[in-house]
Amino acid sequence: MLKIFSNKTELALFFCDELVKSVLQKDEFYLCLSGGSTPEIIFQNLAKDHKSRIDWSKVRLFWGDERCVPPDDDESNYGMTNKNLLPFINIPEKNVHRIEGEGNPEEEAARYSEEIRNNVPLNNGFPKFDLVMLGLGEDGHTASIFPNQMYLLHSEKIFEVATHPATGQKRITLTGNTINNAKEIIFLVTGEHKASILRQILKENNGTLPATHIQPVSGSLKFYIDESAAKLL
Repeated sequence: MLKIFSNKTELALFFCDELVKSVLQKDEFYLCLSGGSTPEIIFQNLAKDHKSRIDWSKVRLFWGDERCVPPDDDESNYGMTNKNLLPFINIPEKNVHRIEGEGNPEEEAARYSEEIRNNVPLNNGFPKFDLVMLGLGEDGHTASIFPNQMYLLHSEKIFEVATHPATGQKRITLTGNTINNAKEIIFLVTGEHKASILRQILKENNGTLPATHIQPVSGSLKFYIDESAAKLL
């Protein structure tokens, strides 16, 4: 499903309303977060206007990827969430499962995989999140699965260590099999700079791009994009 919004703010408001409805239908809701500027606005809206509309005690928060930096680093996905959302909602501390980016990457990927395995329902041998939020890089990467590391799409592990192809920075990322096992996957894509890569994925089905291979096994796949990102579709 493709849904186009006039701007990033309208997209964020719609996402928040849909999340409220989804959580209401569940006794427990397993949500996998992403970083980026659009999720940042979503988190701000959740904190401001939706904190009392969601029973946060039912929500379990996880992250789809993390840079290998401390949680107070400006590049930390957890740090961004902690700045914009966590202090403002009534969520039990035990429900927040962060990736410890300051740890040894290989050890943390293994530790976090085990934490996920012990805290998220399993199906087909992989965890089954209720919702996985995803961004889209200009090179076609999603989570931290980059075009030169396509093997991460098919890994039998839940989390793996990835390496940014330009900077060499280590990251910890969900694998493709785990992402595709989710009940719902939503790409959040905004800005004119994403128009070309979005066309390659949605119109040209470019198989060299990791995001093209995000195809849920039995769940739903949605693209929420703004008009700027949609200009070449």
